[in-house]
Formats: sequence, C-alpha cells, structure tokens
Amino acid sequence: MARFELKLPKMGESVAEATITSWLKEVGDTIEADEAVLEIATDKVDSEVPSEVDGILVERLFEVDDVVQVGDTIAIIETEGADVAAAPVVKNAASQPEAVKVVEQTIETAKATVAIENSEDRFYSPLVKNMAKEEAISQAELDAISGTGKDGRVTKNDMLSYLKNRTSQPVAAVNSQKTEAKKAAVSKPKAPIAIAQGDEVIEMSRMGKLIAHHMVESVQTSAHVQSFIEVDVTNIWNWRKKVKAAFGKREGENLTFTPIFMEAIARALREHPMMNISLNGDTIVKKKNINLGMAAALPDGNLIVPVIKNADQLNLVGITKAVNDLAKRARENKLKPDDIQGGTYTVTNVGTFGSIMGTPIINQPQVGILALGAIRKVPAVIETPDGDFIGIRYKMFLSHSYDHRVVNGALGGQFIKTIKDDLESWDINREI
Repeated sequence: MARFELKLPKMGESVAEATITSWLKEVGDTIEADEAVLEIATDKVDSEVPSEVDGILVERLFEVDDVVQVGDTIAIIETEGADVAAAPVVKNAASQPEAVKVVEQTIETAKATVAIENSEDRFYSPLVKNMAKEEAISQAELDAISGTGKDGRVTKNDMLSYLKNRTSQPVAAVNSQKTEAKKAAVSKPKAPIAIAQGDEVIEMSRMGKLIAHHMVESVQTSAHVQSFIEVDVTNIWNWRKKVKAAFGKREGENLTFTPIFMEAIARALREHPMMNISLNGDTIVKKKNINLGMAAALPDGNLIVPVIKNADQLNLVGITKAVNDLAKRARENKLKPDDIQGGTYTVTNVGTFGSIMGTPIINQPQVGILALGAIRKVPAVIETPDGDFIGIRYKMFLSHSYDHRVVNGALGGQFIKTIKDDLESWDINREI
C-alpha cells in the first residue's frame, strides 16, 4: 500500500503560504484524482487543492485556520492495493470496527508527531516537528534555532544544518537570549483601546487581516518615495466621447479610460525596463514580460489585483477586453489563482473614488505602482502660435510610488513623464 503526500502547490512567485479555510474531505473518505480535498486562501484569492491520485484520506496534518507553506505536506492519501478498495466502508463504524480502529490509530500517530507547540511568534511545519521528535530536540532548543524561512521560520535546511553541527551544548547563548528577548517583547501587554458605550466592535475579515499584513510588510521592506505629474487628457476625453458608442456596438465592450492608460503605461515600461523589475536580496530580476496588475474592488470592499499578461503585446481592443473581463470576474468572485499571479507593475485608479491623487503602497515584490487620479475640468493656460490664453481643459494627476532602494528619482520621474507625453500626444482622429 502506497502513501501519497498531498502538498500545498505553488501559486505564484509572490505567494509563499496559504491559510486553510475548510476541509472538504474527512479522514477515511474516498478521493478521486482531481477531486477537491480542501479550500485555501492567500492574501489575494481563494482556491481549492485537488488530489493528484485516487485513494483514501488517512491523515490531515493541518487544521482549519492553520497557515501552510508552499511545498508543505498537508495530507496523506493511501493508494493502491486491496485495502484501498475496501476502505470506503470505514465511514460505517458499526460494521467495520477494525477499519475504524486503524484510522483512529493513524490519527493518534499523526497527533503524536506534533509534540512541538507553535507560539505567537513561531510556526513549525509538521516536517520540522517530526525531525525534532526523531532527534529528541526539546521545545526550548527548537525555539533557539535561527530560522531562514519567511518571518524567521525554521526550515528543513535549518534543521539539517543544526543537526550537523549539534553538540551536547544547546544553541549559542546569543540565539537563546535573542529568542527570550523576542518572547518578552511579544508577551508584553499592549495598552487596551478604550471602548465607550455605543461603540461597535467589528472583527476584521480574514482577507482584511491578510491585506493589512501585506501592506505593513511592504512599507517595512521598500523605501517608498513618490513623484507626481499633471496630465492634460483633453484629446483623450474628446476622442473617447466620439468613438465609444461605435466601439461598444462593434466590440460589445464598454470603452473606459483605464485601458487607454494601461496601453500608455505598458509602452512606458518597455521604454524604461528598469521599472519592470523585482529585488531579490541583493540581486535585481529584470522581467522579460510586462504584466500589468490592476487593482479591482471585491464585493466586500477589499481590493484584489488581477493581472493583464503581456500587456505590451495587446492593442487597445485587446487591453479593453482584458480589463473588462478581469474587473467583471473580480466583482463576481470568479477570479482564478492564475489571474492574480505574475504581475510586474501595478496600477490603481484612486480617481474612481473622487481622489485627485494618492500615495499607493508598492505591491511586493514589484518596485513601482501608479495611481490614476480623477479627471477634472480646470482652467489652464493654453500656448498657441498666436499667444497664450485661458481655456477649459480636462486634467488629471499621476502619482508614482517606487522603491528608492533600486529606483532613483530620475528614473521615477522620467517614467511618468514618458506616460504624460504619450497621453498628451493622443491623436484626436485615431481610428480603432
């Protein structure tokens, strides 16, 4: 009888972990290949994890609300052999007491391997817990090991490295002192927030908590700076007004301003490739593809960032269809994990809410994000060969946040100046 390890699949370069929201199968249930076993959630999208094999679920290594790392084993499925075929009747405990006993023993064995406890500031995967048990590593000793994983978590390699150099003495005292200091800081009670009579206490949603963590982590990671520029979009306003009815009749799509701006941004990224990068430690990853993320609202008010892949290779019609499709499926909660992966630069439209500008937070691991302000009719000085005069123009602000660790002010400013020049040179007679 074979044992298949169901692992948390990779869901994109920026997704390192997920939260288990519900188990769709119980221990002892029969599972078919491609059948969903559990539901998970990341800070971007909810998804299901299917089984890769036919078999019977015999172990669940995590519980609902546990955070799981990509690549961790989350369940054990037994495959092949006569026992597998007979196992579905395990659900009937009265008629199959021996089968029930086997399953119960399996569950107890799984529980026994989790002798190490997680704390508020330290999470250990089942693999690390098993290694600690097999090597007789105590909770205190494990807590003192320096982790190289996300948020300082101990990985398999950390364990192997520690075991290789392990002596009868515990980990270096300095690590122990750091751990104790960290625990003391975490356990220090925070001053309670005063709640007056009539105040309403609202629990943050799971996605709200994940987004909050992602935003704080981004600010702590990147050196955020901003550049702002005002753009005259009068020609674009008048052109769209002239062609949108015919466009909608011909393409069956509503032509908004967003795809027009996305087209210009994609061209600017092609001209300034060092804005289309990610920072990996001390190395820069220059992205080949230009994949534009666009912040879209979910029904609960939270924002999600679906991605237009290879945006620079699409014409305005193609970008319009992509924008409308992703926005529609975001509103209907029908986005798939692949829809929100692989973004290399992000655009958010704060003008939708009436804001004329904003200072958006970078969507890690990218190095830049552009906020589109509201389009307003304003008095402006218009230069002509016959002299200057005051006229009514349609204008908007572009707000560019970028990571000053790798993007200097010259590049950050040149990038939005390129977009401005592109938009202001729009041909009012352009055909679509």
